[in-house]
Amino acid sequence: MLHINDISFRHGERVLFDRASAAFSDGWKVGLVGRNGAGKSTLLRLIQGQIETDSGEINLMGRTRVGSVPQDPPGGDITVLDAVLAADVERSALMAEDAACHDGLRLAEIHARLDEIGAASAPSRAASILHGLGFDNEKQARPCGEFSGGWRMRVALAGTLFSDPDLLILDEPSNHLDLEAMLWLTEHLKRFRNTVLMVSHDRDLLNDVCDHIVHIDNEKLVPYTGNYDFFERTRAERLANDAAQQAKVAAQRKHMQAFVDRFKAKASKARQAQSRMKMIEKLGPVASVPIEERVSFNFPSPEILASPIETLDEVSVGYPDGPLVLRGLDLRIDMEDRIALLGQNGNGKSTFIRLISQRLEPREGRLKKTPKLRVGYFSQDQEESLDFEATPFDHMNRALQGAGEAKVRAQLGRFGFSRDRANLKVGVLSGGEKTRLLLALATRNAPHMLLLDEPTNHLDMDARASLVDAINDFEGAVVLVSHDTHLVKMVADTLWLVAGGTVKSFDGDIDEYQAKLLKERGAKPAKREESPADAASKKDQRKTSADNRAQKAPLKKAVDSAEKMLVRLTAQLEGVVAKLGDPAIYSGPATVVTDLQREKARLEREVANAEQRWLNAQEALEKAA
Repeated sequence: MLHINDISFRHGERVLFDRASAAFSDGWKVGLVGRNGAGKSTLLRLIQGQIETDSGEINLMGRTRVGSVPQDPPGGDITVLDAVLAADVERSALMAEDAACHDGLRLAEIHARLDEIGAASAPSRAASILHGLGFDNEKQARPCGEFSGGWRMRVALAGTLFSDPDLLILDEPSNHLDLEAMLWLTEHLKRFRNTVLMVSHDRDLLNDVCDHIVHIDNEKLVPYTGNYDFFERTRAERLANDAAQQAKVAAQRKHMQAFVDRFKAKASKARQAQSRMKMIEKLGPVASVPIEERVSFNFPSPEILASPIETLDEVSVGYPDGPLVLRGLDLRIDMEDRIALLGQNGNGKSTFIRLISQRLEPREGRLKKTPKLRVGYFSQDQEESLDFEATPFDHMNRALQGAGEAKVRAQLGRFGFSRDRANLKVGVLSGGEKTRLLLALATRNAPHMLLLDEPTNHLDMDARASLVDAINDFEGAVVLVSHDTHLVKMVADTLWLVAGGTVKSFDGDIDEYQAKLLKERGAKPAKREESPADAASKKDQRKTSADNRAQKAPLKKAVDSAEKMLVRLTAQLEGVVAKLGDPAIYSGPATVVTDLQREKARLEREVANAEQRWLNAQEALEKAA
């Protein structure tokens, strides 16, 4: 169906594809993966003809209808249902022609074609898709312009699915969906009869839907048969084999080179030395196995508070001048909790987050919190408040209110920002880097409770793995809202269901919750094969992470103590240097200058010692990870 033949494409000075090829057959469900910036979205645009290759060809066989989600979602007065129906361009054109046509023969052709494409059942099919994506009958009848950008992107997605293209192209389809809509989309794509080409960093979506993976690796397209887990295992085995082979070649080269170096000057061994030199040339250069550096990050450790850190006693909450959204909440949050909130968008998850973060006051009941409680709040919507002309350093410097350059850079460094990246304007950062900046800002004061509302948007697979590690290592409480079921499985110990105007504990795990939703919708849950090791790892990893947190607590405290000492001494040294930089001081007593120079030398030694203590503590912590 789709053939990509030796394409090359350069974006500015950077080569994204160099004679890359791949082929896709009808009915394949393909996941396109690769590091952020590898060219995934660019390849989708090349396939759709939105941009042209520098060389090579992309061929779509026959009259292939390609469907993708438009970047500009529908708005204005058109209703949600009508906007989706309009996405079937052929049906809309035929119905418009039918209304104006007076030619009996042509009318017969139009009606025959409308019957052929199932035009009569189109409204019910469109309504079913919208319902799966979270639009009830009342919402389907409302104008698109009344909805937020995220909900209108759902309308655009519904229209693309409704058009039933031969090749369905999806670029991060989960970004605007909640977990319930994600489950519906997963089931819909599994049943989709045509070809799917999808970019996603959602591991479970790629595992459940895809039967092929194409990896963008070193400017090439490398195909794998199977889902994402199979791709990861296969690639890891290939890299291990490559590394072993290269190590073997390097050992052979070293052995033969040693013989040449030893005997090339001896006439009796000259012939053997020449022979080995030719063998070394045939071996070729030792190519290194590419190692993709993973950006890791971690949350600063708060001091431990006695549990519970927050309690809700018969609390009801709503927005000013509006009805109550949640009623009768009787809950507690402890220091070590890992809680994931479930429930459809619109049920009150965001309201609950605002309540426990004290952004909303209870209308009834009592919310009690530990006096020293600090709360960190992350939401992807906060990206809109970033100053795209300022740098990450500028944002953190303002947030920490003059805490000093060392502390500002230390907090940014926790989230993978080198000095160079921290000095770039936010506007040129990738989506993943913006997310990491928001996480850094949310945790700048070492919160005891961290509220994460869809933290995985724009994060690639490696960054999501780092987020799992960071949450599991964090010594405070975490309340999480996420459509990423893999993240929920790996970090959440407790599930709270937000539904029916209240919040209650869900007795079961995320798999049981998904099965419950499918049963309510009349769908049969599709079980994915899972190895015993994979099944055991979910709970075992959380237990292991809890044990690791306890073991690493003194090491983390040592790092924090060393870091605070380094920041304090650095600030003192900067103060002395500033005084010595004042010309007026040299017109006074010479003893003042001498004392300051001695103090500067002493502080420089102490800063160097403190820096070494911090490095040693950091190394000990990393070894324990």
